[in-house]
Amino acid sequence: MDIKPIKTEADYEAALAEIDALMDAEPGTEEGDRLDVLVTLTRAYEEKHHAIDAPDPIEAVRHALEARGMDESDLKEIMLARRERVWEVMNRRRRLTMPMIRRLHERLGVPAEVLIRPYAVEGEHQA
Repeated sequence: MDIKPIKTEADYEAALAEIDALMDAEPGTEEGDRLDVLVTLTRAYEEKHHAIDAPDPIEAVRHALEARGMDESDLKEIMLARRERVWEVMNRRRRLTMPMIRRLHERLGVPAEVLIRPYAVEGEHQA
């Protein structure tokens, strides 16, 4: 198997084209093994050169609500908070609390590592 590291964008594009051609390869065959290696190499290249930042916590909550056919009015029950508190959080006037983060994670499935990310809050100075 003649496979080289992916070092350039051209190498990456060539690997993607080859992966596309090998998508129907049977596992355990030479083609299947080549596909596995190429996928691993392209993932490593993508993580280094095409990394996608985790979403902003508030935007992640909005997306999770939308995906479930819910809106911000549903957050009162989920966050066990008054309507005003929910409004303050969703309008970046107040930060999410740890109990809110736990409930959003449990009820909406938003990853905790996304919810604890720093985000701008009105009136706070950014360090």
